[in-house]
Parts: sequence; C-alpha cells; structure tokens
Amino acid sequence: MVELTLNGRSVQLDVADGTPLLWAIREQTGLTGTKFGCGIGACGACTVHVGGRAVRSCSVPVESVVGQSVTTIEGLADSPTQLHPVQRAWIEHQVPQCGYCQSGMIMAVAALLESNPAPSDDEIAAAVTNICRCGTYQRIRNAVHSLAPAAEVRNV
Repeated sequence: MVELTLNGRSVQLDVADGTPLLWAIREQTGLTGTKFGCGIGACGACTVHVGGRAVRSCSVPVESVVGQSVTTIEGLADSPTQLHPVQRAWIEHQVPQCGYCQSGMIMAVAALLESNPAPSDDEIAAAVTNICRCGTYQRIRNAVHSLAPAAEVRNV
C-alpha cells in the first residue's frame, strides 16, 4: 500500500513494488487521461507532474513518489468546470489531430510555462520532447507563444 496526493486528494493505492506510476494511476484510480504510449519514457504520452515537475509516469515506480503531490491532466485545472490556460490555448489553436499525445503534451507545456513563461522555439523544443505522430509541432509552438506575455515572446 502506498499513499500519495493525487490531484489534491490523498489516495492509498494497493500496488506491487515496482509498479509504474502510470498503471497505478490508470488501474487503481480510474483516471485514464494519462496515456500509455511506449512504456520506456520516450514518447511522453504518460507525462504527469510530480511536485510540479513533468515526469514520464511509465518509467517512474509508484513507491518513488510516496508522499509527493502528483497531478494528472484531470487535475491540471483549478476546477472541473474550467480549463487550464494551456488547455484553452490548445483549443484556440486547434492543436490536436488524433489527440492521443495531447494530455502528456499539455502537462509538459504547463510545467515549462511555470518555470519559463515566455520560452523561445528552441526552449520549447528542448523542454517539450514529447512525440506527436500527427506532427502538430507548429501549432503547439503557436499555442505556447499565445500564452506568453506579449512583450516577452521570443521566436528564435
């Protein structure tokens, strides 16, 4: 049994040692917004925040996050009735095509913007290494730049 804070609520999960955080979230809590993509931490579909930092949950053993705060796409917004600014920008810029990678991509971008509110294209590319097989990278950059303070947008 492990205990952690998931989307602001304390939860106890009955999982075996070594269980990836991804599967604990999906199977034990029923929160399926966090997606399985590759299982080796390469694609980013499973990205969640642990202590405010973007991590690939498929390669993080659940026991390593005991006592920490974990946020999934379902808990990103302040309330269930409103969208997070990144989610709104995704809609406004029509970022998703198939949408499979989008929850992980949004989580990676939200973490980036917490530490760098006006990233350049190069900074976005360096920080958001998630894979989008539909290739919506320009739309992603446009959405990120739309969230930056106007005077600070730097397209490098």
